[in-house]
Amino acid sequence: QVQLAESGGGWVRDGGSLRLSCAFSGSNFDNYVMGWFRQAPGKERELVAATSNSGLTTRYAPSVKNRFTISISNHLQSVYLDMTGLKPEDTAVYICAATSRPVLTGPYEFWGQGTQVTVAS
Repeated sequence: QVQLAESGGGWVRDGGSLRLSCAFSGSNFDNYVMGWFRQAPGKERELVAATSNSGLTTRYAPSVKNRFTISISNHLQSVYLDMTGLKPEDTAVYICAATSRPVLTGPYEFWGQGTQVTVAS
C-alpha cells in the first residue's frame, strides 16, 4: 500500500519561502504521478502542482505559477514543493498525493496526512 509522509510546513511571513517534502513508500515509485494539493478552511481542495515521474512534465495552478516549483527525486523516492513569494492567501494544509494513472490532473488515489502552511501578513 502506498504511503505518503509530508514534512516542511510551518509559519512564514508574507514574501517568505518554504520547502515541502513528501516521502513515498510501499510501491514502485517509478509508476506514479505525484501532486501537491492544498485545502484552506471553507474552500475546496485545489491541485497546486503536479509532476510526471520523470520530472519532465509539470503542471501548476495559475495562482502559484512562477512562485512554486515541484521537483522529484527518484533516488530518494520523494517529491518536493519549493514555495517562494508566499502570500497570506497561500495559507492552507498542503497535501501530497499519488496516482498510478499517467495524467497530472488525476484522479489521485493515495493521499498524505497534510502539513500546515501559514503565511502571516
